[in-house]
Amino acid sequence: MLREDEGNDARDGSDESSDEKTAFLGSRHSAHSEIRGSPGARQPCCQTRHVLAFISFLGFSIVYALRVNLSVAMVVMVNHTSSSETTNSKVCPVPWHNVSQPAVAPKGPQYNWDSKTQGWILGAFFYGYIVTQIPGGYLADRYGGKLLFGLGITCTWLFTLLTPIAAEMGVFYLILVRFLEGLGEGVTFPTMHAMWAKWAPPLERSQLISFSYAGSYFGTVVALPLSGVLADTLGWPYIFYICGSVGVFWSLGWYLLAFDSPKKHPYISAIELKYIQSSLHSTQSSQKPQRVPWLEMSRSGPVWAICISYFCYSWGFYTLLNCMPMYMNDILHFSIEENGFLSALPYLFSWVVMVGSGLLADWLCRRKVFSTTTVRKMFTLFGLGGPSLFLIAVCYVGCNSKLAVTFLTLSLVAGALSGSGNSINHLDIAPQFAGILLGISNSFATIPGFLAPLAVGYLTSNHTLPEWQNVFYIASAVSVFGAVFFMFFGSGKIQKWATLDPIPCAKASGFLQKLK
Repeated sequence: MLREDEGNDARDGSDESSDEKTAFLGSRHSAHSEIRGSPGARQPCCQTRHVLAFISFLGFSIVYALRVNLSVAMVVMVNHTSSSETTNSKVCPVPWHNVSQPAVAPKGPQYNWDSKTQGWILGAFFYGYIVTQIPGGYLADRYGGKLLFGLGITCTWLFTLLTPIAAEMGVFYLILVRFLEGLGEGVTFPTMHAMWAKWAPPLERSQLISFSYAGSYFGTVVALPLSGVLADTLGWPYIFYICGSVGVFWSLGWYLLAFDSPKKHPYISAIELKYIQSSLHSTQSSQKPQRVPWLEMSRSGPVWAICISYFCYSWGFYTLLNCMPMYMNDILHFSIEENGFLSALPYLFSWVVMVGSGLLADWLCRRKVFSTTTVRKMFTLFGLGGPSLFLIAVCYVGCNSKLAVTFLTLSLVAGALSGSGNSINHLDIAPQFAGILLGISNSFATIPGFLAPLAVGYLTSNHTLPEWQNVFYIASAVSVFGAVFFMFFGSGKIQKWATLDPIPCAKASGFLQKLK
């Protein structure tokens, strides 16, 4: 049976003791003076935790670029002219500028894959991705995430380079390569979460992690149009060769610049080390946990709130991430270059919104405008409820390509707000087990990764507008359910089973008194 937040969130803003307030206010000035060096000096903008944020941002950019490039390549890899599915009349007329242009033969081999086969190929990545989520988080919490994160991305770019060869060998080999690629990439988010549990001060948590994970949007922004251009000029195999090669250079930088924890970093300043360790002292036990509280996690309402909301958000996200290029091609009839650029447009704005929402969330917590619980619920509500509304709107615009692209863009942009909600909530409720919790919740989030493309493949076998409307209705309903569930069971307070000395994350600013 689910238990609601053990910390009684309804009184999150009113149960703060006067002693904590006095200690915080009395020590704030001296703490900041020590961190900044002098009252008038600015805190350095490029410290080791910021370097970690930047290089992990690039890492997530690369893995998402390698993840999504197949969705664009699929448009030209499939021989549509030989498919019996293309005999069905399409609801939306082909735009005059596309009709007037002569057809250009795709550069690269083509394959006779129906929509169901395409769904299996697009979903194969996630069968591997789900396997390494929990083991990745567990190992990172225990032994550190640097090596594991680096190996995960290395595995991803290695199998990306092998994708054209696998496709030529047959569907089975392509599915196998995508499965192995997902197996490697599955450790990335859990291991990074475990690293941030040791690197991110509570009052910088939203902005550091949001910036780091915003790489997923940036990589998508770059990969989708680049894939369209490469497919149109050099041929689709070069999508995988060029994108995969970039990962080689990133791996070298990661092993040189990243470290498991601040105390292992050879070049961190004494002031920054003390700042990070003191800020995290009140949210983590001084000793490593001897056991993982699996039973307590399974009965925790806030844990289930994260898992369910992750699943529901990911259903809509992966529906669009994997299948929007097909919608752009089959229904709106955009060319391959237009397809890549327009498919990337939502992720460009989402990247900006995700970074900005992290700054706003930290500001709201730091100024105590709202409690941590309220901030997480507010951003999750907008991050799941907003996409639901805009997906419904897509269903009513018909063949109006401009409005369809606008509402699809707004749907993904609104979803980026959840980056400061449920996406980082693990660090609020159980920082010592952040990697494991991220592995568990991301396992839930991975299920739509292989179910959504399959559902789209079976629902859109005739490539008609009504079929795609059903796809958007389903995604909208799932998102609403996730938002409502998190509103009831979500929390921003450290759970009793997660620490020997639990305190609400919203009161983490009290750590400043320890910097004297």
